[in-house]
Amino acid sequence: MPTNSSLIEPKAINEISYTLYYGTFIHTPSLKELDISFNTIVGVNNLGVIDFIHKNYNPDHHNNMSPVQFFIKNRHFDFIDYSQEPTKFFVPGFIDTHIHASQFPNIGIGLDCPLLDWLNNYTFPLENEFTNSNSTDSKLKFAKDIYSQVIEKTLNNGTTCASYFTTIDPQTTNLFAELLLRFGQRGFVGKVCMDHNETYADYSETFEECIDSMNAIINHLHNLNPQDEILVKPIITPRFAPVCTRDLLFFLGQLSKSHNLPIQTHISENEKEIELVHDLFPDCEDYASVYNKHNLLGESTILAHAIHLTKKERKIIKQKNCSISHCPTSNTFISSGEAPIKKYLYEDEINVSLGTDVSGGFDSSILAIIKHCILVSHHLAMKTKNQKDKLSINDALFMATQGGAQAVGMADQIGTFELGKKFDVQLIDLKSEDSNVDVFDWQLPFKEHHTSIENHKSLSKDEQSKKMFDLLGKWIFSGDDRNCVKVWCNGRLVVNKVRYNHDDRWVMC
Repeated sequence: MPTNSSLIEPKAINEISYTLYYGTFIHTPSLKELDISFNTIVGVNNLGVIDFIHKNYNPDHHNNMSPVQFFIKNRHFDFIDYSQEPTKFFVPGFIDTHIHASQFPNIGIGLDCPLLDWLNNYTFPLENEFTNSNSTDSKLKFAKDIYSQVIEKTLNNGTTCASYFTTIDPQTTNLFAELLLRFGQRGFVGKVCMDHNETYADYSETFEECIDSMNAIINHLHNLNPQDEILVKPIITPRFAPVCTRDLLFFLGQLSKSHNLPIQTHISENEKEIELVHDLFPDCEDYASVYNKHNLLGESTILAHAIHLTKKERKIIKQKNCSISHCPTSNTFISSGEAPIKKYLYEDEINVSLGTDVSGGFDSSILAIIKHCILVSHHLAMKTKNQKDKLSINDALFMATQGGAQAVGMADQIGTFELGKKFDVQLIDLKSEDSNVDVFDWQLPFKEHHTSIENHKSLSKDEQSKKMFDLLGKWIFSGDDRNCVKVWCNGRLVVNKVRYNHDDRWVMC
């Protein structure tokens, strides 16, 4: 591995044993569908790919064979069984489609500061610390301390894939990519591109510097990935239109096309920002037109925030198959507005994912974003007096998983439990140590630690699913990182919170 840091035994290249998982699996195969499957057997091969699924396994239908016997008789593999524990279930790993890794230290700072002032007062000064030209060693240490923490924090909250913004600095951006492999998280690495930062001139780059930096990062990441796997990938990142010249925007659009790379940026987050864009690009009808004119809109484009879109902008975003990254905590913290996400999803049929937007957002957990996106939509519905503006649990869980997978161009690889997809998964335990979730026995879909036959005789499948859905609600609105006890990325166990002493049923077969 090419490196500018001392990294040992990256989790992302650990060998994978064939593993059979047995338990309750919950995912959202489509926007309007929530699938809850009890007693489900999932096989994950040594490439981290799901190659076997059998839902609702009942030994009565298979000559009383155990799940292991049913799967195979003469083969070595690991068997992990949570089927008899009703408060444990598998969900797809979260996908954070908008997060500023470099801003992690600023979480919770800058309340009531409007967006443009917030950038100048808090964001640009912090990001500028990553470009310390006096000492390469000191800036790499500074970056490693921050970047290691944000990756660990997001992984511990169940985020298996994220689309990150770093800074204008190429060395620390390459370091960030290396750290992703070290901790085993799938990631898109976006060096911020900005050659026109008039309001904070100390933090900027020239057009030529940006070209050189992007080429260096693309080459480094190409050589960084394990053989036959792409776990870290560059993403073209014009910060937002006001800090980019037209030449830079055109160059980045062409760079995306020539290297087949995705794009991420901001759009219509703040009304003053929209006015600024109009002043800087008077030849363009609206914000979306600026990006479209410079060939930056396409099916691999993620547009963060998108709060104040016009009908025409929504139409072109749909036509270009772009995705929106909804960032409700940031939109609230900076008082930017309430995005009409339900309208985007169902009327405009635009793909919407979720982003923490650290540090405009005050929480690095997508679980928290799920909760807040639902609550923000309820506030919007109270304002508009239209109940159709309210998001459901299904909507939010879809955006956090499969919607995110579509946004990062990996809908065929991650986001749900399907044959051929990567095993990017989190194990949720509602009874983990110090859990904030309270569950009573009568709320369980089946009794704990009984045989699967006994478990499922007392309630119908619909009754079990209803109780499981209620537990899902408890997790979303009362749960936190303590309930995410294990995380797998690409079939590899990258988080194992053994301190919780949760009951693992694991055997070698």
